[in-house]
Amino acid sequence: MLSKTKSLLSTDKAGFAGKTIIHKADSRGYFDYGWLKTNHTFSFGNYYDPERVNFGMLRVLNDDIVEAGQGFGTHPHNDMEIVSIPLSGALAHKDSTGTEEVINPNEVQVMSAGTGILHSEYNHSKDEKTNFLQLWILPNIKGHQPRYDQKSFNSKERINKLQSIVTPEKEDDNLWLNQDAYLSLTDLEKNKSINYKINTKGNGVYLFLIDGKISIGKESLSKRDGIGIWDTDEFQITAEDNSRILLIEVPMK
Repeated sequence: MLSKTKSLLSTDKAGFAGKTIIHKADSRGYFDYGWLKTNHTFSFGNYYDPERVNFGMLRVLNDDIVEAGQGFGTHPHNDMEIVSIPLSGALAHKDSTGTEEVINPNEVQVMSAGTGILHSEYNHSKDEKTNFLQLWILPNIKGHQPRYDQKSFNSKERINKLQSIVTPEKEDDNLWLNQDAYLSLTDLEKNKSINYKINTKGNGVYLFLIDGKISIGKESLSKRDGIGIWDTDEFQITAEDNSRILLIEVPMK
């Protein structure tokens, strides 16, 4: 089943200087394969919409629910920065760099496919479903060395403030990408607001509402809605209900 696509492009309705594009949750490409229920924000696999191919350097945003003991067998990737964020359950990962790990909620995985990597992903549980987000971001150049990393984060450190989870900076204690991209999470309590300032001029931000209800300017978003924002330096997010938000800042070209 393929959901009907609906987008909104605006320069003034948003209520702030900038441009926006809105993707409602039910406009994503949805497929039920039995072992996998998946929603694609952008064109992927059997879902194709020429108006929904990417947001700047963000190429894929998939919302996957995998049945117990099931998963994706060994398959190849190259020249892509891949980020996996478990929301519930646990994800077992194995790849051709020799890495074999389990990723849990409040952990984030980064894999640079670079010149080529083989990997598999399975629901680590034999009894419960797992739900995770997977992002594909185009790298700054082709041909990087393949690599893997993951890190755990304290959920208390994102209550009513931004928690940086991925940056371009190669530092000892952070997750980084081969791209001028910044990923953040926040758990915003009802009636609380937070400002997001663009890190690099010219970048845009794709905001994905994991749960809750928020407003940005004059726009209201509900669970699993997404909004792309660009041509602005900052914007404010207000929670109309307790909300969990993923922000993905990427170059627009």
